[in-house]
Parts: sequence; C-alpha cells; structure tokens
Amino acid sequence: MTNRKLFVRKLITVCFTLTLLVPLLAACTGSKGGDDNNKERVLRIGTVWNYGGDDSYMRQQYTDIFEYANPNIKIEFVGAIDNSDYMYTDPNNPPERPDELESMKKLLTGANPVDVVMLDSGMYKKLVNENMLQQLDPLIQKDKYDITDFVPTVIDGIKDLGDSNLYGLAPTFGASALFYNKQMFLDAGIPAPQDNMTWDDIFDLARRISTGEGENRQFGIQLNRWGGDPWWDLNTYMSALQLRTFDDKAEKMTVDTPGWEKAWSTIAKLSKDKIMPNGRENFAPRKEGVWNRYDGDNFLSSRVAMTIADYGYITELIDANKNVEKIDGMKKVDWDVVTMPTHPEAPGIGGNIYLSNIMAINAKAQNPDDAWAFVKFLNSPEWAKLKSRSSYELVSRKSFIQPREGLSYNTAAFYTLKPLPPVDDDNELYRKYENLWQVTQKGQEYFQQVIEDKKTSAEALKEWQAKGDAMLQELKKDPKKQFDMGGGMETFGTVYSD
Repeated sequence: MTNRKLFVRKLITVCFTLTLLVPLLAACTGSKGGDDNNKERVLRIGTVWNYGGDDSYMRQQYTDIFEYANPNIKIEFVGAIDNSDYMYTDPNNPPERPDELESMKKLLTGANPVDVVMLDSGMYKKLVNENMLQQLDPLIQKDKYDITDFVPTVIDGIKDLGDSNLYGLAPTFGASALFYNKQMFLDAGIPAPQDNMTWDDIFDLARRISTGEGENRQFGIQLNRWGGDPWWDLNTYMSALQLRTFDDKAEKMTVDTPGWEKAWSTIAKLSKDKIMPNGRENFAPRKEGVWNRYDGDNFLSSRVAMTIADYGYITELIDANKNVEKIDGMKKVDWDVVTMPTHPEAPGIGGNIYLSNIMAINAKAQNPDDAWAFVKFLNSPEWAKLKSRSSYELVSRKSFIQPREGLSYNTAAFYTLKPLPPVDDDNELYRKYENLWQVTQKGQEYFQQVIEDKKTSAEALKEWQAKGDAMLQELKKDPKKQFDMGGGMETFGTVYSD
C-alpha cells in the first residue's frame, strides 16, 4: 500500500473517531477561557517507570485524541524511574533498585513538577497518605461532573484507598470471574453456579460434577486457567483473606495459624481427590499427528467444568468457538460467567480486581486547570464508548460494559464485587532483603509434602514457621544472604535439617 493510501486511511479513521467525540471535544477545549486558549501550554504526565522511546503506546491509549482537541496543549510523559538503567546494563550486575515512592515524590515536588500522575492502587494510596494529590470531590461538585455511571467496583475501590474521598479516577479496570461450561452442568443434572457463592459452595459443585478416571477424567474446577499447580492455586484462594507470610518487619513468620491451615487443607484435598488438576494431569493427551492449539486449555477442551480467568479470556472463547470446525475433536463451549467465589470472612470482596491506571492531579501541579480537563476527558462517557471495544480491560462506566459480538453473558460478574481492601505492600522489605522471596518459596516444599500425604497441613506449617523464622534471622544479619533451596536446609545446621 502506498504512503498516500496509508495517509488517507488514517485520516478517514481519525475523522470518523472525531465525529463520535464532537460534544466532548467542545467541552475539552476552552478549559481556561478567553485568550488563554490560544497560548501554548504543557501538560506533564508522570508515571512510575519510563520505558524510553516515544511513549507511543501511552499516547495512543490516552492522549492522542486529547491533544487533537486541544492543539495548544503539548503532552509530556515523565517517568520517575528510567527503565533503561535495567535494559542496557549487565543483568548479572544490575544497578540498585531505587525506591519507587521516593522517586515519585521527587517527580511531584521537584523544580518542574508533573501535573497529572497515572498510578496503580498501591502507589495511589501512598501518595494520598502523603497529602501529595489534589482532592477531586470539590471539582466534581463544581463542574457537576457525573460519576454516577461508574461501577461501584471502581468508585468504592478508589474511595477506600483515599479515606472515603476521591483523589483520582480510573477510566478502566481489570477483573476476573468464574467461567463455567453450561452444557456440562446440564448434562450432569447439577445446578450451575450463581453469583455471590462462597468458595465452599463452588467446591461442593466441583465435587459433584467431577467424574471419570485417567485420560477421561472430568475435573470440577481449575483456579488458574494457565495450569494446575496447587501451590499457585493457593494464592487465588487466599488472596481475599490477605494472610501474611511474615510480619511487617520480616522478623517473624505468621503461617502457623488456623487460617493458613484451613487454606492448605482445603486446596490440598481438592488436588488429592482430583477435583482440580494438579500439574501431572493438567493436559489432555495429544492425539498422534493431530495439532490442537487448545491442548493446554482444559476449559476449552471441556475437561474442566469451571475455571477462573480474566476478562480477556472472553476473546479466546469467542475465537475458539468460531474456529471449532478446524480442530479435530473440538466442540463448541456453551459458557457463561458468575462472580468470583467469596469467603464468609470477607463478604463481597473479590480477589482478582485491580485498578492499574488511576488518574490523579498533583497537589503542586503547575497547570491544574488542564490537568482536571484531562482527567475529566479520560473518564468521560464518550471516551468510555470508544474504549469499550477493548478485549482486555473493562471501562469503568457501566453503560458501556456490554456483551460482545451479540452474545449474552453475565457482564455484571466482573464488576459486582469490591476490590481487596488496601494493605501496605512488602516492596520495601524485598528491596532491603533481595532474597526474601526464598522464604516464601520454601513453603512450596512443605505444601508438596502435604499433597503427597507425608505431613498434615498443621505439621508442615509449623515446620515452615520454624525454618522461615531462622531464614529471616539470617537475612537480618546478612541482607544479601542466599539459601540452599534444595531438599533440605543445611544452611541452618542439624537443628533445622530435614
């Protein structure tokens, strides 16, 4: 295709897009009124990481249309941390990892502070606590900016991070749900899962629908669509419970508790009873000479009745059903979704909902008017309408969350539950003790012993508690300490040997 044709096609696309945004474009211009609209202005947008280049992805996703509507506003992206320090240095001798919070605070308070910041929920909460972001509630009320269409998952989640106030808005969010095979439940005469079920309810259904042996085994549930490792399944099951591995100073393990024991016993039994795949039985045997791109997907292969997956999985399900005739032995999957299972200890809380692009205004912004205009633009109904076609994240305005391609499925399953309540992360501890991950990873050895019926959950957790405590004390003496991650723990001598 000639350059001229490419230009014409791009021009047509842009013009069509702009026709959808006429009301919004009018609102986005004239944010300062009078002759100020003719003055060139700079809007600086800060992110934690700067990945170099021309920021083409970020511009395409968030700023191109805004700049087109506001030709006198120039967007600049500024990263608090330059990722090139890691891309172009010896991986065996990487530079010391900078403190993300301190780097972002410098970006907000330096000689040339940014106006807007794009943040994940963890960084957002920290900056709110540091009084470094401008509260948006007065601006929303003054402009009568309608946020009633935002799903509670997003608005309530952001308010929980900001002491019931709004210091930012998120135009999109990520979420997972429980996908289930409608036909498998119908054939078994078992009621299908419903919204707001507990984990025990779902596991009961999984046991009832599991059947067969060997290659013909039909599993009830898989907690991670990518595989069947019970150790990682624990993370999915436990996330809403927020059970910590060690205390906030990494001085003492916190795993020898009834909560941990119940979680380990529950997942281990499901694995041992073959209610869920456990790795060795994860993949259906391949037919000799027959290629199937969905060999590794137990749900699409109808080997698992329920699986947890993110919103993007819908794209693969639609694509697979369209091409089912091209795959030998493949059948269409009649599917739907319900909310993630919940724990009675954390009612209404979903463990797989995340806010990764919260837009906030620097309390010391040099250009606060344009900053607010930008935040409004990115969170507007018009922008949501354009971005609702995304196949990986959902827009935050409920009116534009609709089933795709004429299908009918439970879209509310992705936004009914609330995100996890905010907690302090352990990033600072992992920076201080670079091998702290080995303390967590050591638990996998003990959990495997439970799977193999060598120990009870209580026994394994007690041992992990003791050996983890010893590892933490070693790290306190030597923050760069490396441990033997083999079958034993010879590092600690005979007292802690296996």
